[in-house]
Amino acid sequence: MFQKLILVGRLGADPEMRFTPNGQAVANFSVATDRSYRTAEGEQVKITTWFKISVWGKMAENCNTYLRKGSLCLVEGVLNPDKETGRPKIWTSADGRQGTSYDVNADTVRFLDSKKSTENEQIDENEVLF
Repeated sequence: MFQKLILVGRLGADPEMRFTPNGQAVANFSVATDRSYRTAEGEQVKITTWFKISVWGKMAENCNTYLRKGSLCLVEGVLNPDKETGRPKIWTSADGRQGTSYDVNADTVRFLDSKKSTENEQIDENEVLF
């Protein structure tokens, strides 16, 4: 059996990096992906899905150095289900809405922003290379 997840999205916040007791780096950040479609009535619907990403070792250090809120990246990895249920984590917000949390253990993170966007200039989608 095999599982591989590939996401392309933008960071919701700057990465947070820490070190395990044995000194291994781990970075955590969230990535939003969007998809849109039109209903039969012609209404445009946009769905945003958030993923919590964990990345380890040298890649974690690179993510912490080069990624910032709004950065475009490609993440390859595997979904980590809830250990008790084997499913995505379900949560309830303070206002009573339910949501689902998708946790991903990243094998690879590719930085897709152009040089201009890393200098806090307007991102030109035509300059992003995949």
